[in-house]
Amino acid sequence: MTPNSLAHTLYGKDVITERHRHRYEFNNRYREPLHAAGLAFCGHSLDERLVEMIELPNHPWFLGCQFHPEFTSTPRTGHPLFQGFIEAALRQCQETNRL
Repeated sequence: MTPNSLAHTLYGKDVITERHRHRYEFNNRYREPLHAAGLAFCGHSLDERLVEMIELPNHPWFLGCQFHPEFTSTPRTGHPLFQGFIEAALRQCQETNRL
């Protein structure tokens, strides 16, 4: 995982294991143009060939993943991505006086 990325901050780890649940993959042909436009590729397979997570660094909370975090989330121990999203939404509401 990319250091200092939102994903790295949420997980607090350099390497994570998640269950990839479908046959779709990011087309690496678009990797360079999208990176040049500001998309960050923050999570990859161990061999670096597959993009597993993306984010927009200048957005309050934009993160996409190629796995299903809901499979390992429970009401008592929420998945780090869900916890991070809810915390960011609360911060956004507080900053815009919507709470």
